[in-house]
Amino acid sequence: MYELTKKLKKIDSYEPIDGDFKIRLDANESCFNFNDDFGDEIAEAVKKTSLNRYPDPLATPAVKAFSEFYGVPEKYVTAGNGSDELISIIAACFLEKGDKILTLSPDFSMYAFYSKLYELKVEVLPKEEIYNTVNISKIIDYCNTGDIKAVIFSNPCNPTSLGIKKSEILRLIKSVFCLVIIDEAYMDFWTESVLDEVQNFDNLIVLKTCSKALGAAAIRLGFAVASDTITNAMRAAKSPYNTDTLSQEIGKIVLSKKDYADKNTAEIIKSREYLQKELLNLSEEFSCIDKVYDSVTNFVMIKTSKGLEIYNALLKESISVRYMGIYLRITAGTPSENEALVNALRKILQSLGE
Repeated sequence: MYELTKKLKKIDSYEPIDGDFKIRLDANESCFNFNDDFGDEIAEAVKKTSLNRYPDPLATPAVKAFSEFYGVPEKYVTAGNGSDELISIIAACFLEKGDKILTLSPDFSMYAFYSKLYELKVEVLPKEEIYNTVNISKIIDYCNTGDIKAVIFSNPCNPTSLGIKKSEILRLIKSVFCLVIIDEAYMDFWTESVLDEVQNFDNLIVLKTCSKALGAAAIRLGFAVASDTITNAMRAAKSPYNTDTLSQEIGKIVLSKKDYADKNTAEIIKSREYLQKELLNLSEEFSCIDKVYDSVTNFVMIKTSKGLEIYNALLKESISVRYMGIYLRITAGTPSENEALVNALRKILQSLGE
């Protein structure tokens, strides 16, 4: 009888929240639907697509639009089927079986997932307990003394919502010999990107996505930005037609609307600030909310001893957030969604006797 390999037996599949909820604040998606404003333009592009032909293997239209949007030369950019595929390629091809890769905790779970899938040794460095902050000096020391071949983490961080200054990221890159992968999925909501530094380092990869500030999670389009050597290797290692034509065309349109994206990003930041302020007010009113983190993303994380009770009670109100044990991660929504969440939280906390 056929048996699964040991590595597949040990890996748990990713499980997003299942169900139909009126308010979805669990996946850090944009609260703006790009299709509402540019649906006709997208439909026209789809209509002109030759479905009988394979897509552009280098996603040239989307890469060009990305290059113009972020001011990065096209030669440094590789398109992927979401950042997930790019993380998978890095784990599979830029490291060998048994190599050590360092990630942080808490952080995005797929870094460890793909690393284990490709039989790497995953080392995990816990963040500082009090504020979930990152000690760059500790990372440098760990990399240089622990035979680490690559270090990967998100900045700003998912799920803590906290960020590391550009100067500290640069100190890390300059101080280690290993590959440094910085996932900047949420950097559009902050100003400490190292995207403009890729040409200066031979050990840096920056990951970007269309799924957050750009409001195009549905098209699964991500980008890796790195030096010529890494980019050429990445393009060679990926599948020949890894991004489909429809995603490329829609991505090109999305990335061509910089003014629109900037406006929406400003609105999302405003929404997050409102949400954070209201959650802080609730923390003063109800003792079970231990901490509201100072976010630089499109979501807010809170620490609470009543996490599971609050999470389940919100689901009954048809509001989904992300449950993470003693933490809840809440995406900033529209003004009406934020208001509904805050009102529901107040009612739930009162019912819990807080």
